[in-house]
Amino acid sequence: MSLSASEPGRRGARAPARDPEASRRVTLLELFFDLVYVVALALISRGLVQQLDWRQAAQALVLLAAVWWTWAITTLVTDLYDPERTEIKMLISAVMFGALLMTTAIPEAFGARGFVFAGAYVAIHLGRGLFLMPAVRHEPEFQRRAARIVTWFAVSAIPWIVGAFVSGDARLACWALALAIDYVGFRLAYPVPGLGVVPEEQRNVTAEHLSERYQQFFIIALGDAILTIGTMFSLAHSEWQNIGAFAVAFATTLLLWRIYVHKSGQLLPLAIQSARLPSRFLLSAPYTHLVMIAGVVTTASGFELLLHEHPGRVPPAWVAVILGGPALFLVGRAAFEYEVFSRVSWSRPGGVLALLTIASGALFLPSFFASLGAMLVLAGVAYADYRRSLGRPPEAPAPPH
Repeated sequence: MSLSASEPGRRGARAPARDPEASRRVTLLELFFDLVYVVALALISRGLVQQLDWRQAAQALVLLAAVWWTWAITTLVTDLYDPERTEIKMLISAVMFGALLMTTAIPEAFGARGFVFAGAYVAIHLGRGLFLMPAVRHEPEFQRRAARIVTWFAVSAIPWIVGAFVSGDARLACWALALAIDYVGFRLAYPVPGLGVVPEEQRNVTAEHLSERYQQFFIIALGDAILTIGTMFSLAHSEWQNIGAFAVAFATTLLLWRIYVHKSGQLLPLAIQSARLPSRFLLSAPYTHLVMIAGVVTTASGFELLLHEHPGRVPPAWVAVILGGPALFLVGRAAFEYEVFSRVSWSRPGGVLALLTIASGALFLPSFFASLGAMLVLAGVAYADYRRSLGRPPEAPAPPH
């Protein structure tokens, strides 16, 4: 049963499905809900640079993927159900509480507070489903949909909780396995023996609402970069080197925003509205946006290194963060572009290649020059976008295939 099937005659049953004729704009409660993630992203980006190695990077990725999944699945719930209904408001508030509890545990998630982080994550996803199943009892299709999702989260809860009781690499492996179950289950449309997968007609999404929500979360990620620039610069001296680093970091943030919104971001609502595209977007957008957000969070970590005094050559790990953040963003942005237009501009892989090329030279220079190089590469990508669209009519999203 799709959203459009929730006819006015069925509303007497008081199921909290969205009215197809109601406004799809984001509610103030959803914006309030997002505030938790400002803090979460900031803590993850700060934690990444505390001890730069592959283990720390893997831990940061696991934390980010878990935090992102609580937001992404909740956003789909508010797209499917009416966020103005009292029970849905209560659900969003409860998820917000759980997400904030997860956020407080981030600094010690792989230490003493692992159970708090994992327990809150499991409680959010299982609690959401167990709350919705009786709420949609008059809508069997929606109830079966909730049952499928709860089943998959119940399976992933096992490695989440087991991981909380072990430590070190064992915890990292358990939580990575749990996330793999959660992400693969979504991609496969939550198949369950006896129930099958979530039907195609239940995977449609609302263009106006969901596109706006993804854009808002990307702005939250950029807010982490702005927060890093402001707080780190306020602690530094005001010599011209620090002012130059400040300007490079700010220009890089501005370029990330510009590259994200250019064409693909502007046309996202129209693209989702295209025939049969909502389902395709639903299955791909959480992954592509996770890669872009990971790139922005890593770039914010690079800003902290840039604005931190380090005379002479910088360690290779610093270069990996400073240049790897923009490269990761461009990879995700290329996939995002393919979602909308079914093609990838040469400037995306070209930018990644340019970042890899300057990495070897950046090892022999102060961190400022690595950041400057990343900024110039992003400026080149933004300029290529501008030149490609200059004087041409607006490009329409690709037809479904």
